[in-house]
Amino acid sequence: MIDRKHVAEIEHVIDGRATGRDDFVSDSWRRCVEIYGMEPQHNEPVHIVTETELREHRSQAERMISAARSGLQNLFRQVAVQNYVVLLTNAKGVCVDSFGDPRFEEELRRSGLYLGSDWSEELAGTCGVGACIVTGEPVTIHQDDHFGNAHTALSCTSAPIYDSLGQLTAVLDISLLRSPTPKSSQNLAMNLVTSSVRRVELANLMASSRRDWVLRLSSSPEFLDVDPEAAIALDGSGRVIGFTHAAQKLFEGPAPVIGRRIDEVLDLSPDDLPDLMRDRPTEDRIVQMRDGGALFGHAIAPQVPRTIPPALRTGVGGAMAGLAGPDPVMTRLLGQAEKLAGTNVPLLITGETGTGKTKLARAIHMAGQKNSFVQVDCAGLQPPDLAKRIAEAGSSATLVLRRLEDLPENTQAVMPAILEGSRDLRLISTSCENLGMASSEGGFPRHLFHRLAGGTLALPPLRSRQDLGWLVDRLVRRVPRESMRLSPSARVELVGRAWPGNIRELEQMLGAAAALCDGSVIDLPDLPPPVEADPQATPDEGCLEAVLEACNWNMAQTARRLGVNRSTILRRMRKSGLHPPN
Repeated sequence: MIDRKHVAEIEHVIDGRATGRDDFVSDSWRRCVEIYGMEPQHNEPVHIVTETELREHRSQAERMISAARSGLQNLFRQVAVQNYVVLLTNAKGVCVDSFGDPRFEEELRRSGLYLGSDWSEELAGTCGVGACIVTGEPVTIHQDDHFGNAHTALSCTSAPIYDSLGQLTAVLDISLLRSPTPKSSQNLAMNLVTSSVRRVELANLMASSRRDWVLRLSSSPEFLDVDPEAAIALDGSGRVIGFTHAAQKLFEGPAPVIGRRIDEVLDLSPDDLPDLMRDRPTEDRIVQMRDGGALFGHAIAPQVPRTIPPALRTGVGGAMAGLAGPDPVMTRLLGQAEKLAGTNVPLLITGETGTGKTKLARAIHMAGQKNSFVQVDCAGLQPPDLAKRIAEAGSSATLVLRRLEDLPENTQAVMPAILEGSRDLRLISTSCENLGMASSEGGFPRHLFHRLAGGTLALPPLRSRQDLGWLVDRLVRRVPRESMRLSPSARVELVGRAWPGNIRELEQMLGAAAALCDGSVIDLPDLPPPVEADPQATPDEGCLEAVLEACNWNMAQTARRLGVNRSTILRRMRKSGLHPPN
C-alpha cells in the first residue's frame, strides 16, 4: 500500500522545502529521484542476487567476513533479545553474512534482511546500508526515513567498516522488522554498532600487522588495553602503514595517512614505543599530542614468527650448537670450527673480552678426539710452569693458552722448544688483541705467532650479533629460579644496549636482575644500569657496518648499541660511504 503522506513529504523535499528530516535523509531522497530516477511511489522489494553472484561476493569478502564474524556473533548475542537482525554487507551493499532469529526466517527473507539482499542506494532507495556507503558515516534510517514504501516498517542502523588502508570495505547493520516510533529509540543501537565496527577494524589491523609495531590509543586509561578508540600500524621508521578509521582524525588535511610519520601528530618516535608496552601501568603510558592534548598509548611489538632462515638451518650441531642462534657470522664461524676440530692445526681464537673464546675452545675440544682439556693463563707464566703443565696434560690433550698477549717475553723465547716435543698436543690460544698486527709491528714474536696461529677464528662482539634475543632466552633459562622470563620492555632495552663486556656482561646482568625482581618477570626497573661507554669512542668501518646490519640499519638502535650519539653514527656513515640497502 502506498503511503500518500510519505510520498507528499518526498515531493516537498524535492521541491526544496524543509520537512524536519535529517539532512542525510533529505539528500538521499533527492539522489533517489534526481540521480537514480526513482518515483516517490517506489514500492519495489529489495533486490536479491543469484546464488552464483552471492558466492562470488562472499568469496571476494572472505577475509573481512573472517575478521568480522566473531564481532558479529557477539553483537547478535547482545541484541537478539530485542529481535534485531545483524547484517554484514560488502562495499557494494550486498549482504554476505547475517544473524537472525530462525523463527522469523520467512519474514526476514521477504523484508530483505537476509543473505544476498542488495541494499545499495541506487537499487533499494534510501536505506541504512546505502546511505552509509554514500556518506561514509554511521547512520540510522528509521521507518519512513526509507524512500521506498516497501521498507517504511524497518529501522536500520548502519556503520561503515574501513580496511587498514582507509578504504571502505564493508557495512555492519542491525535492523528491526518493527520498532517504537521515536527515532531516538535507536540511539543504543547506534552505540552498539559503532563499538562493534571499531573492534572489527582493530581485529583486521592486528591480523594484517603481525610483523609491524601497532600503537593503540585511547582517551581513557581504563579502556586502553581492552577497548582502544583507535590504532595505527607503524614500520620501523615510524611511518604509518595501516590504521583504523578513528585514527584518521588525528591526521589533519587531505593528504593520505599512509606513509606519513607518526611524529607529525604525536610527540613520539619509534624508539619511544617500548615505553608504551603492557608491562607498564596504563596511567603511565601517556602520549603527548602536537596540539597540546594527550592520549594513552599501548604499543604492541612486531609478532615475527621465530623461524630460522633456511640458509641457517643447515648449521652446526653437537657441542657447537649451543654457542649461537640464527646469526650468519656465528653460523659460518662455528661451521669452520667444527671442520677444524678433528685436526691438530693450532688455532688462535680472537675477540673482545667476554665474547666466549674459552667456551668455543672447549666446544672444539669436545668435537675433537682429545682426552683431557687443560687451561693455562699466560699472564706471568714462566717456562718451568709451562713445561710442567704440558707434562701433566700428557698425550692426546687440548692445551688452551688464555690471553696469549700477556705471555712474558722470556717464556715467548723458549715456548717453541718446549712445544717441540709435544707432537700429539692440540694447541688453542685465545687473545683479546690483534696479534697478527702486533707480530708485524714487532710487538709479538713473529715465529711464535705463526707457530700458534695455524688457523684463526675471530668471534664478533655481542653488539654486532643478530641472535642477541636467542642468547637472552638461553641465559634466562640458566637463572636458578623457576619460570623466569623478561617483560617486553626489558627485552627491548637489552637489545638496544652496547654490551662492552659482551656475553659475560649480559650473563652477569641477568643474574643480578633475577635477584632484584620480586616475582618471576624481570621488568625494566629490575635491570641494572648499563656500563657507560667511552663517549669519545667511535667504531671502525667494519664494526659499524656489522652493527648497522644487526640493527636492520636503524640509526637510533645502532647508536644505543655502540654507546654513542645518533649524529656520530650518521657522521661515521658519511665518512665511510655506508648507505642502507635499497
